[in-house]
Amino acid sequence: MANIQTLDPSTSPLAYYGWELRRQREAANLKQGQLGAIIFCTGSLIGQIETARKVPTRDFSERLDAALGTGGLFSRLIGLVLRSQLPTWFQAYAEMESRATYISTYQSQVVYGLLQTEEYARAVLATGMPEDLDGLLAARMERQRILEQEQPPLAWVILDEAVLTRPIGGRRVMRSQLAKLLELAGHRWMRIQVLPFSAGEHASLAGSFNLLRFENDPDLVYTEDVISGHMTANPETIREASLRYAHLQGAVLTVEKSAALISRVMKERYEDRPGPDEGAVA
Repeated sequence: MANIQTLDPSTSPLAYYGWELRRQREAANLKQGQLGAIIFCTGSLIGQIETARKVPTRDFSERLDAALGTGGLFSRLIGLVLRSQLPTWFQAYAEMESRATYISTYQSQVVYGLLQTEEYARAVLATGMPEDLDGLLAARMERQRILEQEQPPLAWVILDEAVLTRPIGGRRVMRSQLAKLLELAGHRWMRIQVLPFSAGEHASLAGSFNLLRFENDPDLVYTEDVISGHMTANPETIREASLRYAHLQGAVLTVEKSAALISRVMKERYEDRPGPDEGAVA
């Protein structure tokens, strides 16, 4: 593991962030503990970030900028740092997703990443047994910042009913996640619909996929397998994916009925009730 003497800022965005933090802290004549006291964290955490052993957060970066008077330097760097924590094969998709003007997705297993709560995301990401779960989680939460833009992408989200009933993280986590879906469904740029079990066989039994559209670039379709993801702008693939999505749209519940189903599942399966095992679902 790199230490403060050998840390090479050119090796990664995380290493550059740590190197720059040390440089700015020393320029301000502050010890790690002193800076930590100013931004309400431990000197140990400052040291871990300076040696690229810990991934910083956006909140930490904003507090650094305020304390060191760095004019937003760390707030700008953090986006690069967090994106670098994503799996290598996913980074290109995340970049394109951040530029998309229209996102349409069908999810058969879990809530789309942009719509996940932090606790739900943690439970999903933990199944992959990552070496740095916290870093991966921070990167996923960073992706969601595109929904906070002044002009977020238009998003059409189709969720299989199985997504609602699969108890990821336990009752409390699912209750919070479904509540977030209902909140997001109220935004004019977001459409969330459920593909009910009653639809039976459908056009995407093979699995989930995403379609991205852009202002000036070709459309993209993205799929994942067990190991990695695949993105293509092949016109024939785009046409096939668009056709399948159109068929799915014809089989889903209306926006209103989808919201009603989400509310019903939230109440019937994940309502707050006492019990020795909060994670259990009847």
